[in-house]
Amino acid sequence: MKVGVLGATGYAGQELVRLLCRHEEVNDLYLASSSVAGEAYEAIYPHWHNQNVGILQDENVPDLDVLFCALPHGLTAERTSAFLARKIKVIDLGADFRLNSAEVYEQWYKIKHPATELLKEAVYGLPELYREQIKGHSLIANPGCYPTATLLALVPLLRQKLLQTRNLIIDAKSGVSGAGRGVSLGVHYSEVNENFKAYGVASHRHTPEIEQELSRAAGQPLLVNFTPHLVPMTRGMLVTIYATVQEGVQEADLRKCWMEQYEEEPFIHILPEGTWPQTKFSSGSNHAFLQLTVDQRTGNAIIVATIDNLMKGAAGQAVQNMNLAMGWPEGKGLQGTALWP
Repeated sequence: MKVGVLGATGYAGQELVRLLCRHEEVNDLYLASSSVAGEAYEAIYPHWHNQNVGILQDENVPDLDVLFCALPHGLTAERTSAFLARKIKVIDLGADFRLNSAEVYEQWYKIKHPATELLKEAVYGLPELYREQIKGHSLIANPGCYPTATLLALVPLLRQKLLQTRNLIIDAKSGVSGAGRGVSLGVHYSEVNENFKAYGVASHRHTPEIEQELSRAAGQPLLVNFTPHLVPMTRGMLVTIYATVQEGVQEADLRKCWMEQYEEEPFIHILPEGTWPQTKFSSGSNHAFLQLTVDQRTGNAIIVATIDNLMKGAAGQAVQNMNLAMGWPEGKGLQGTALWP
């Protein structure tokens, strides 16, 4: 099968290359970069030395079976109709097809949506929650990293009406690779090292994506308090959520709900009581780890989820979506535990 990656030199793009090079069904890999076309891939990433990954191409996409688009928002949507007309399955790691509403997209991303007619064609690519919709589909919106961790934790509980929908607080932390490979003052070493800061407070672009999918789960519109933080580490994500349980709901009810949703899921792990997720549990893997408790003093559930922001939060989940779209075993090319320490 022939697979392509647009934006192959970004962090998510490089992670896709790592996964696709070991994928049993991928025998021809087209890698593109608008900025360094013509360069050998190992010239950009020397750790690929002697691996014969190939020469980076321009973005004149050849005939492919699947195309991963790891591009900034706005750049994928304007070309997607042409890809689909050529029978190329498109998995967008950007934001262009995650939101159902063009108006909401334009409000948060500050550009006009380039392909509003395709919004109804896209499926939201979170396999553990929307597997049947993803199977065989040709346009998949790979979720954001913060939404992935948050939705895995909350959607089953909201579907079962176990949590109140008001005052949902999502306190999230990410490694610096979540900002991408581009250079900006906020991610310079001297700015990040030995520092810890909130950013995008009450304005982060993943907020409407989280609210859209949580509203869908709850069956009613809801809002969240979402605050992301930048942690001085390369990769990893940990989300702590505070939510008031419905009257009469006990911790065991929440745990049972999770177990019913995830007990057969190879990538989702509900930890034993008293063991709390750490970012190293998932570093370099497609696995997610969950834990919760109910504070009897406040009546609030405290829920913690961790993923690798570049794997389950981006490239790993994208490959999982490809496997579903192509009818292959879902874990193909994604085996392996986290890197430790």
